[in-house]
Amino acid sequence: MSLRSAMRLPRMLFAIALLLVSTSALFAQNAPGPRMIGFMTDFDVKDDAVGICKAVMLGVAPHVTIVDITHQVTPFDIAQAGRFLAGSAPYFPHDAVFVAVIDPGVGSARKAIIAKSKVGQYFVLPDNGMITQLAERDGLVGAREITNPAWMIGAKLSSTFHGRDIFSPAGAHLARGDDWTDAGPALDVAKLVRLKDNTAAIDAEGLHGQVIGTDGPFGNLVTNVPAATFAKLGYTLGDRVPVTIAGIAYVLPFVKTFSDVPLNEGLLYIDSRGRLSVGIDQGNFAEVHHVTPPTLLEIPAKR
Repeated sequence: MSLRSAMRLPRMLFAIALLLVSTSALFAQNAPGPRMIGFMTDFDVKDDAVGICKAVMLGVAPHVTIVDITHQVTPFDIAQAGRFLAGSAPYFPHDAVFVAVIDPGVGSARKAIIAKSKVGQYFVLPDNGMITQLAERDGLVGAREITNPAWMIGAKLSSTFHGRDIFSPAGAHLARGDDWTDAGPALDVAKLVRLKDNTAAIDAEGLHGQVIGTDGPFGNLVTNVPAATFAKLGYTLGDRVPVTIAGIAYVLPFVKTFSDVPLNEGLLYIDSRGRLSVGIDQGNFAEVHHVTPPTLLEIPAKR
């Protein structure tokens, strides 16, 4: 080898190394990262259950991001959980994984499942109807029963803590990119448990609906009345609307927001999720008027 060739060799090796580093960086940049997990339970945070479930997830998928939707779903309230699940899903990535453990039938014959929406999101939860609102809005492309022991933890599964033993590890397997068909056999999405539709209805007498919950700590009444359904009654912003809640009659202004009424006055408004709601400006309607959901709500058509 000539002296000139020998001098060129280190330069060539450096160029090759630089190319390899650049290529590796490019592949790393384009490689899919772990999917985000949205985590929701009715466990509360007074004991160690939520922390244990997160530790299980991170043990399977160490680099995953876990976002707490809430752990204060009213215990055993499947309908409320379904509402929170459907309400939060649009704000997560299209490939996100949701682990939702509101499971009054834990240890029974109810199935532990994964459902995949047409959006591309995965929902790891008990087959108890919690998926209803999400399925009706986004549609489902498939479902699997979780039966593969490799997607669970523990030599002997607890009959009362499937959040730890089944749902958390299965969600983490999905989040790290494992093939969801490995979780277990396919299920017919049409045969998944669905909750009865309780959307408000209108007849000749007016609207018949329900107060189905309250808005966090504020005591605003959440109803099952979509904005479009309420609009059919003929009311417009600024109208005073007769409303009967739990048998008690009120007349409340229909306005855009809380500051449109005097301090401590009641109002009707369309909430951030597109439903009719009842509130008090800087007050707690549920406490002031002793309203405990679920309860009936009725509104006549505008005359």
